Amino acid sequence: MFIILGFIGVIVGFASGFFGIGGGTILVPTLIYLGFGVKAAISISITQMVFSSIFGSFVNYKNRMLRVENGLILGFGGFIGAQFSGFIVSALPSIALLGFFAVALLISLYKFFKAPSEPEGVPNESKILLFIVGLFVGMAAISIGIGGALFLTPIMVGFLHYDIKRAVSTSLLFVVFSSVSGLISFSMHGLIDYKSGIILGCGSLIGVYFGAKRSHTVKRDIQKKLLMILYVILFALTINKLIGLV
Repeated sequence: MFIILGFIGVIVGFASGFFGIGGGTILVPTLIYLGFGVKAAISISITQMVFSSIFGSFVNYKNRMLRVENGLILGFGGFIGAQFSGFIVSALPSIALLGFFAVALLISLYKFFKAPSEPEGVPNESKILLFIVGLFVGMAAISIGIGGALFLTPIMVGFLHYDIKRAVSTSLLFVVFSSVSGLISFSMHGLIDYKSGIILGCGSLIGVYFGAKRSHTVKRDIQKKLLMILYVILFALTINKLIGLV
């Protein structure tokens, strides 16, 4: 299992760097199929995100693809919102968490499909709005084991008119704050599987470097299409598992 988790960490890390996600959108369904419980999968995913998001954001910053100020405002809101995640996970049954995950995937897929590959209009950079978005995304996303980019990237591209590459890099910085906050909250509620999370996290450091580098060079329309394919696959896997729990 050690080797399997390390290999999965590399794959998840690449996806994290390329798509600007924490990796939970891939990792949670994968771990569930490997036999982990929903809540255990979520806790492992949160731990891994801390590794991949910090290193991926560093790579993006070094390549001048990250506007730090907006990411910090979103991240601060996400940090506060994620503090409620441990309570939410402890209070809700696994089927409710998985159902919410499926609905979130479907909404994100629809909004991302409607959004143009190239930005239309001037990006909305209201600090108050960015903080509020970060707050609610952090609270909802960490509770289902994802960093928040699954929600945040479509919001930034579809509603706030951000360029997809800037949205991807900003979303990954947001994951730094939401995942660290979620790790604290989950730890306080005794929900963390540290060993598995650290193994995956170390593997993700390798993948995230190459994923972030590739994200900077790929065409915008191709990056958008690949993101949509990822959402469709994850939605199908989640629905299949949800049917099995009913």
